[in-house]
Amino acid sequence: MYDKTIGTKQKALRINLDRRIYGSFAEIGAGQETAAMFFKAGGASGTIAKTMSAYDMTFSDAIYGPEESGRYVVESRLTKMLNKEYSLMEKRLADQRGETTTFFAFANTVVALNYQKTNESHGWIGLRFQLEPQAPYNEVVIHVRMLDNENVLQQQALGVIGVNLIYGCYYYYKSPETLLLSLMDDLSPERIEIDMIRFNGPDFASVDNRLMSLYLVRNGFTNAALFGPDGNVLQPSEALYKRHILLLRGRLRPVTNVHVDMASNGRKQFLEEPDIDPDRVVTVAELTLHNLAANVDHGIDEKDFLDRVDILCSLGQTVMISSFLEYYRLVAYLSRLTRLKIGLILGIPNLEYIFEEQHYKNLPGGILESFATLFSRKVKLFVYPTLRPNGVIYKCQDFQLAPNLQPLYQYLIANDKIADIVNYNEENLHISTDRVLQMVKAGEDGWEAMVPEGVAKIIKDNCLFGYPCEVIYPPAPGPQRLQTATEAPSP
Repeated sequence: MYDKTIGTKQKALRINLDRRIYGSFAEIGAGQETAAMFFKAGGASGTIAKTMSAYDMTFSDAIYGPEESGRYVVESRLTKMLNKEYSLMEKRLADQRGETTTFFAFANTVVALNYQKTNESHGWIGLRFQLEPQAPYNEVVIHVRMLDNENVLQQQALGVIGVNLIYGCYYYYKSPETLLLSLMDDLSPERIEIDMIRFNGPDFASVDNRLMSLYLVRNGFTNAALFGPDGNVLQPSEALYKRHILLLRGRLRPVTNVHVDMASNGRKQFLEEPDIDPDRVVTVAELTLHNLAANVDHGIDEKDFLDRVDILCSLGQTVMISSFLEYYRLVAYLSRLTRLKIGLILGIPNLEYIFEEQHYKNLPGGILESFATLFSRKVKLFVYPTLRPNGVIYKCQDFQLAPNLQPLYQYLIANDKIADIVNYNEENLHISTDRVLQMVKAGEDGWEAMVPEGVAKIIKDNCLFGYPCEVIYPPAPGPQRLQTATEAPSP
């Protein structure tokens, strides 16, 4: 049972007194903070087989091998550390105590705040561990950003989250969401941000890491999480490092031909920009917490979330989940990940939202303060036209604003910060996503032509978005069971 009142020292002591748990610690970059917590708790000889650090790059490379990227605070370095330390545990101790011991290897590679306080403080932390003697290992890996403004506080936070990770893996493994929540015990999102988590291993076979990413954002542990077309979670600053980011935001429920046309033609136009390297462009489909919760009364429908993600991934999309309602906050986040040009694809309704001054009342500088971030030097909006009820196509030149905002808008147009998507399929402008969803739920004919062919098949085969049909869901483990759409969570 999850007890949030258990302190860090109590957690370390409980592990130290559990004779089944035995392993090694390898910590690079900010001292042996996690191992120190176990030493200070008492009884550490019952838990710690070895602790080590290798701060010198030559020593580190001699132990774990060089990194192709030349960087040391990367997941590949953490993986090499876990491989090396866990294999040594098994090689040296399996015969002696393998029948009664669950081995583990804890590792982190971290860059903490420098003396000048000018660097980005972050790190990779992981635990490879057994839950039963001689059983296959499991693994939980997280990426963190340390936000304290003092090096010593960052080190202390690293020690705490390290203990939380080890304790959670051994005592909360039956509930991965509880394990995730426990990582912040004795901490806060103001001190440390967890922007990626990945569960692997036989005891986590039923865990969907995309859902874990959603929990990170929903619980305020991070503002955004990312995963690739293959469904594997990604660490945003690594996946988008030195990349041009082209982002499409929407409910995407479901993806229609309009969305595909927006993304395709928006990308073509983005690639024509003079300062774009085509080999460095990544297109991202973004789902916000606001949009995910827009159709349910209490929280987020997890099945609906995964349904949307499955479709996006089937189309080869990288997917982001974020808590950014305002576009300027989204751009501020993306600008931290890359220094290259960023493009946002949006429709006229979203452009209207951006120019509504009421959204910026909390900012001292109002709309001008938000626009200083949103329309920074390397950001451009690509606007897809809208079909008005009278049949007229509404574009950027038709955009109507209050007189006090019109000069601001003209300035942005003149300086190439906002542009129409000029090549588009006019037939798609008649498609309404809300109408498509209504037709899907009602089982009406004709909606299939309004979505990509592969999307229609996925919706029908899996009874998504309330489509009336029956589908076989094979839970693992156990026999298959028949579940109708009416039994599934309502979309």
